[in-house]
Amino acid sequence: MDPLAKPKSAFNEIPDIGVIWVMEEAMKLGFYHGNNEWANLGQGEPETGEMKGAPPRIREFVLEPDDSGYGPLNGMTELRKTIAGHYNRLYRKDKSSQYTADNVSIAMGGRLALTRIFSILGSVRLGYKSPEYPAYADMLNYQQGRITPVCIPSRMENNYAIPSAEFSDALTTFELDAFLLSNPCNPTGHVIKSKELKGYVDSARKQNCSLIVDEVYSHFIYENGKPAGAPVSAAAFIHDVNSDPVLIVDALTKSFRYPGWRLAWTLGTPDVIQDLGRAASGIDGGPSLPVQRAALQLFEPERADQETNALREVFSKKQGLMLNALRASGMICSADANSTFYIWADISRLPSPLNNSDRFFKEALKCKVMTVPGRLFDIRAGLEKKEPGFDKYIRFSFGPAEENLKAGLERITNLIKSHQ
Repeated sequence: MDPLAKPKSAFNEIPDIGVIWVMEEAMKLGFYHGNNEWANLGQGEPETGEMKGAPPRIREFVLEPDDSGYGPLNGMTELRKTIAGHYNRLYRKDKSSQYTADNVSIAMGGRLALTRIFSILGSVRLGYKSPEYPAYADMLNYQQGRITPVCIPSRMENNYAIPSAEFSDALTTFELDAFLLSNPCNPTGHVIKSKELKGYVDSARKQNCSLIVDEVYSHFIYENGKPAGAPVSAAAFIHDVNSDPVLIVDALTKSFRYPGWRLAWTLGTPDVIQDLGRAASGIDGGPSLPVQRAALQLFEPERADQETNALREVFSKKQGLMLNALRASGMICSADANSTFYIWADISRLPSPLNNSDRFFKEALKCKVMTVPGRLFDIRAGLEKKEPGFDKYIRFSFGPAEENLKAGLERITNLIKSHQ
């Protein structure tokens, strides 16, 4: 036996994905959380501190005696009812079909909410597109043998989105039982809304295809470089909340700027919500009672609207700063990027070697700037990658506070100039 051989293990080696890999590569060069010398233009979280125009950050909450015990698997009824009312107020004011607590499941984070959903799917063909959120690939790969992932082609001229007419055809052509997407989209910043989003929901209903919509960036919506007047959700186009095959996932993570609270929710039909609760029994045991109780105040209408209106004001300004800097440096940024806090930048016109996403990433790290190579969003669940995808793209985040963002953009500009 080779004494240098790696001992046999009962465990698989799990690779790092997306931003986790980016962070680890940066740590090798001295980055650590709280190190203000670095500009984190790769981060997948919004700034979480006090923000102009927003309500004060919650810094404390009271534990009730019962909060030390187990809670309901799908979450406490009061919070489920509050979230249902939040969606009815924003998207379903004039509709006879209204969400209730029976339409809501609470989980400790969006990934967990999606994991529960994937666990209750049957032997299905589940469609998705690329580029998409990298964690989808891992979550789907864990379900192989039961779920068959099907990658639906998308085109650059559509900012890698699928127009609603093509989506309807794809459900039939690829014999899909379910479809998963982030809307607004991470990483491209494309948002499907209005008639296009209605088309998605209508097609899912008519073809009885379960539509799973990850809406964690639903309040980061802009119009012509300015803050939009309202968020976007598939909830606005559902006919009957108790029968339409549409699942909506959202969280406090992005639009409420509390990623550390790890609180998310799923909206769907009561039978699916019941099954999610049963799945929670074996997967996670249900959400934290203290965090749920603290979250109730975030959904107070005046406070919720103040937070997300301020969010769009601040982030639309930061989007403008980033777009101007990247375009001035020779990158191609789609005019279609009207959501999230990301820019999906084509770097193909940059001087060599910066026109390759991995080389750009490594050179930017030397300047203490984190970015995310585009290939990490070529998720291809269940498929072997024959060649690198999106290796001419970088995802930039304007999630950090403005001063840190400006520092990072200045370093990127100087990096590109040094290679010209």
